[in-house]
Amino acid sequence: MGTRDVRVKQKELFGHPVGLYILFFTEMWERFSYYGMRAILVLYLVSATTGGNAGLGWTGGEAIALYGWYTMLVYVASIPGGIIADKLLGQKKTVLVGGIVLVAGHGILAVEEMWAFYSGLALIIAGVGMLKPNISTMVGGLYKEGDIRRDKGFTIFYIGINLGAFLSSLIVGYVGEEIGWHWGFGLAGIAMALGLLVYLWGQKYLRNVGNLLSKVERSEGASLGNMFSELLKSPLQLVITSILMIGSVYYLIFESLPYGLLYIFLTLVTALMLMVYKDLTTQVMKDRYVVMILSFLLVVVFWGAFEQAGGLMNIYALDKTNRSIPFTLPLIGDEVPATWFQSLNALFIIIFGVIIANFWAKRKLKNKEASSIFKMATGVIIMGLGFVFMAMAAKSYVPYDHKSAMYWLVLAYLLHTIGELCSSPVALSFITKLAPAKYASLMMGVYFAATGLGNKVAGEIGEFSQGEPLVVNLNADSNQLTQNLQINDSVVSNNEDFRFSGNVYQENGELHVKTLNNEESVLDFINFKDEERANEVVETLKEEGVTASDPYHVMIDFKQAEDNSGFSGDFIIEEVQTDMEYKTFWGITIFTSAFGLIVILLLKPLKRLTHGVEDNESDLPEQEEYELADVEN
Repeated sequence: MGTRDVRVKQKELFGHPVGLYILFFTEMWERFSYYGMRAILVLYLVSATTGGNAGLGWTGGEAIALYGWYTMLVYVASIPGGIIADKLLGQKKTVLVGGIVLVAGHGILAVEEMWAFYSGLALIIAGVGMLKPNISTMVGGLYKEGDIRRDKGFTIFYIGINLGAFLSSLIVGYVGEEIGWHWGFGLAGIAMALGLLVYLWGQKYLRNVGNLLSKVERSEGASLGNMFSELLKSPLQLVITSILMIGSVYYLIFESLPYGLLYIFLTLVTALMLMVYKDLTTQVMKDRYVVMILSFLLVVVFWGAFEQAGGLMNIYALDKTNRSIPFTLPLIGDEVPATWFQSLNALFIIIFGVIIANFWAKRKLKNKEASSIFKMATGVIIMGLGFVFMAMAAKSYVPYDHKSAMYWLVLAYLLHTIGELCSSPVALSFITKLAPAKYASLMMGVYFAATGLGNKVAGEIGEFSQGEPLVVNLNADSNQLTQNLQINDSVVSNNEDFRFSGNVYQENGELHVKTLNNEESVLDFINFKDEERANEVVETLKEEGVTASDPYHVMIDFKQAEDNSGFSGDFIIEEVQTDMEYKTFWGITIFTSAFGLIVILLLKPLKRLTHGVEDNESDLPEQEEYELADVEN
């Protein structure tokens, strides 16, 4: 069945096609499930393995690393999701299948087993990959080419995303933190089921959008087999791909299996992008394609910084932010749950989304600079400046003495949100304008893959900010710990995880670790797995002038080994880690600001390369009145 004209006699509501609101509510519930799970994932990973609401007991660095891989794969899966839509099912049916897979994935996460945890993550990755790029492409298909309402439509759609994210951070976040992590995962699955029901009910308003192309139209589209076979006949592209592949395979064999696979995947994507460029028949299409590639780079930079929210900033809210409030709230008491800070971004988008969209629309109608490239670069800069407030938070944090104020996080999320509203919904719309028609879904898939790569970069940055903790083994029984270190005997005898806090300093080139209260030496009860790194710690403390009169603070999270052979722990010096976080926040600010400014300086030549793709946009005031009637067959 071929695609019909999606703009003929569309019913409208509030100046937009009714189909927009069906996609709005479908995506709202899908994002409720995704962001609800996202809000509690890292906190579940770092929670102790014992206690009333047990987690997995991972370090912050380990948790952020997995978060980076997971969120990357969620978006990278958009490439096969786009191909499935283009070649097999069409966008509309692919969204439906993706929703079903997502319901299964979130449901399995409710099971308290490790096989269920990883299986659930895998299904969510596959489900989002099929749903996310195609539902966004369907939004673009609701509007005529050159219709200025398209950007506003994407912004309304984006508000739907964030309405779901706002509610989920509060509801799923509360359920996960206060009742049980797996109850939170299960609630996310129920929300996805609601989204699926909305999508099924609204099919009558989506009959003319997202259908599978005819055989002729599909034959004109992207064929991966043909593109890779043509690569063998393209010397320059083949040389570039071969060099990248050799390096990737070397890394796979001799360095790291996961990263080697990632580099191979990126090499294949690069080869595809090179062949798409070669296949384009006009210089106008080639020039616009080059601008689209730059927009992908902007996407990677933006999300590489922004996605600290679900990882580093989430842990920061839990451990280093004073969340006390001067009154008591029902159910939660006088301390704000850490997951609730995840709702700030969504709340600010709901408040400012239409305001900022209208600001740019009015600016464009007044013939002032409001191109998509300019908006995206400006958004990157504004978002990056939000990390100045996180740097201030890190500066004010003093271990065991003073936690940073909540308003630093609020201000950071505010600037992140304003930057996001300038950049992200605009980027979605911009891709649909620049992408060659037969590569539309594939390019949307690559866009989300760029988002995923940005998420992976965010994970790398967050993991780096946590440092690599020293591993220590505990050489003491419960009686020794009780008598000498004042650690509860029942904790050790019951094989429960426990945390030790103490002072650390150097004296005459020797390391000293003492308890906070009775100044007993701890080194008699622990030994370092890597003595060389322990010596490096001594040198660091010496360089920073850390002495017994002005010590640093150490935290050791002890966990029982899986074979019950004893306890091992991660030896983390809080001041050193906080300083790394402080430098990381400033580094993000400087890089994003510089990158955005460079793009703005190159704005004129970049706009020339778009060949006026946005010049003919105009307001279309004449629209059909909305009627409560089915879309015609």
